[in-house]
Amino acid sequence: MAVVQSVQRAFAILRALASAPMGVTQLSEAVSLPKSTVARLLSALEEEHAVVQETSGGQYAIGDGLLDVVAELSGGRNIVALSRPFLAALAAEVEETVGIGIREGTDVYYLDHVGPDSEVQVRDWTGEYAPLHLVPSGLVALAHFSPQDLDSYLDRELVATTSGSVVADEAIRTRVKQIRSVGYAWGFEEFADGLNSVAAPVYGHNNEVVALLHVHGPAYRFPDPDRAHDLGIRLIDVCSDLGKRLV
Repeated sequence: MAVVQSVQRAFAILRALASAPMGVTQLSEAVSLPKSTVARLLSALEEEHAVVQETSGGQYAIGDGLLDVVAELSGGRNIVALSRPFLAALAAEVEETVGIGIREGTDVYYLDHVGPDSEVQVRDWTGEYAPLHLVPSGLVALAHFSPQDLDSYLDRELVATTSGSVVADEAIRTRVKQIRSVGYAWGFEEFADGLNSVAAPVYGHNNEVVALLHVHGPAYRFPDPDRAHDLGIRLIDVCSDLGKRLV
């Protein structure tokens, strides 16, 4: 548990630095951690080149080595920092929360989220995991599995977290085929009650999936039925633009 907590705290620091360089005191306030803890984590991140200190005793900024902490990307670029402007712009455009994640084994790990300026906010899933079959980001990942890997994933007891969770083998296979055809996936209250989401893949070097971009919002207002397909296509376009920055 201590290791997991340290990782979560490290990602909180990286998310804060993705918006702007900060000193230890400012970071401590931004992530609500003691300065001693922040300094210790910064030292560890600096050793991995995930952060750099711009001047001695001064502010810290995201480093090129974040590649090794977050995801395998060519050119040593930082997916969190590079994706943040795309997340912010799309969140303002669709007026819902936009997030980015990566696949870690049989789960999606959510790296970052940007919410809209609205009175009704939804939960921030940054730093949390979700089973691949329960969220659109995960279904998109499954759509890029080899037949053998998909068989292996489905040959397990799949967990359900809501009454809307889809766990039947054939139902998931059908969805995977649809995702391969249209390029995006929708999910309706399958992982969390009251939450709908749409996701698409971000491709990197050699056309591999390096990240998963999604939009989610309250089920009572999201999506607009007349705009669901258009939003899926828009998400694909944003993923394409982001992918070009990552190669």
